[in-house]
Amino acid sequence: MTVLRPKEHLQQDVEPVAAMYRDMGTAQAEQVVTRALGELALTMAGLAQQVRSHDLTNLARQLRRLQRMSEHLGMISLGLVAADVRNCLEQGDSTAFSAVWARLLRVAERSLAVDKGLLDQSL
Repeated sequence: MTVLRPKEHLQQDVEPVAAMYRDMGTAQAEQVVTRALGELALTMAGLAQQVRSHDLTNLARQLRRLQRMSEHLGMISLGLVAADVRNCLEQGDSTAFSAVWARLLRVAERSLAVDKGLLDQSL
């Protein structure tokens, strides 16, 4: 039996976060970024709950929100995969949706796990 363990290469742009730190100062930027990361995590958790319960109501809108939030924080891969999931949903391709959704979960997990390192690099 073969077990696949995909490892995602994350694309991130530290410039949006670095710009916040330059423009707002460390204390205020840290609050803004921390709040945004919390909202992103909550949005992802809400999406996961919707998918688990097969509730597709407003799922495309929430995926678009996740995409915008990701882009605002320089999380390029997360934003791109969120757009891909939305596209699969809109196309009605349940097989592709399942595969790309699994990818989104992996990318989100890795993106949120490395966000602290990203912030440290931007200072």
